[in-house]
Amino acid sequence: MSFLDNLENNLKSLESSTEGKEDAARREQARASERANAQASAPFAEELKKGPFTAELLKQATRIGYSQRVKVHFAWLGTTLRLEARERRLELRPTPAGVVAVYLEGGQETRSETLELAGNPEELVRRWLSPAA
Repeated sequence: MSFLDNLENNLKSLESSTEGKEDAARREQARASERANAQASAPFAEELKKGPFTAELLKQATRIGYSQRVKVHFAWLGTTLRLEARERRLELRPTPAGVVAVYLEGGQETRSETLELAGNPEELVRRWLSPAA
């Protein structure tokens, strides 16, 4: 009886170690994918952080928010720039394909669009803060 118990324990141990190796390989592959994604989006993240578009965006958001009597809060979350005004959020997320503007209302994503960093930030802020949006 103890021989069978020992054999069963050995088989279970062998199965769990192979599953652990497979899980580790999957985690490593996911980390490598995230790393590659971060490297591909790095130029857009750098432009978003240090470019003139962002400075003008923050200036226009403050100005337009003030005229609408809305306080606009800014926060950097890693490489993502988040603007909040009441229940609305606008997140600018760098991706390998460019910067994506994601509009959120009440925690739910309402729409997203690819952003041109050479464009006019005032139009973006007006679209975000417009009452019909």
